[in-house]
Amino acid sequence: MPYDSGLDKKLFYETKEFETTRVTVGVFSYNEGEKKLQLSRENMVQPEEWRFAKLGRMAKGEVEAILPLMQEAIKKM
Repeated sequence: MPYDSGLDKKLFYETKEFETTRVTVGVFSYNEGEKKLQLSRENMVQPEEWRFAKLGRMAKGEVEAILPLMQEAIKKM
């Protein structure tokens, strides 16, 4: 069964921007299933142009900045 974006519910979604990157914290439920936390990163490749990137490792400042967003997201799960 292919992915159907119409079945994907966005329950929480907030983004924290840094100098040349931004990290998004989201809670999603697909097809009324279990609520799951999603972390994603986008890097700025040109002014006003963002490109998805593998999140991988995070700097301490990034973790400290998104930790409150993650705690808020947990309340939506």
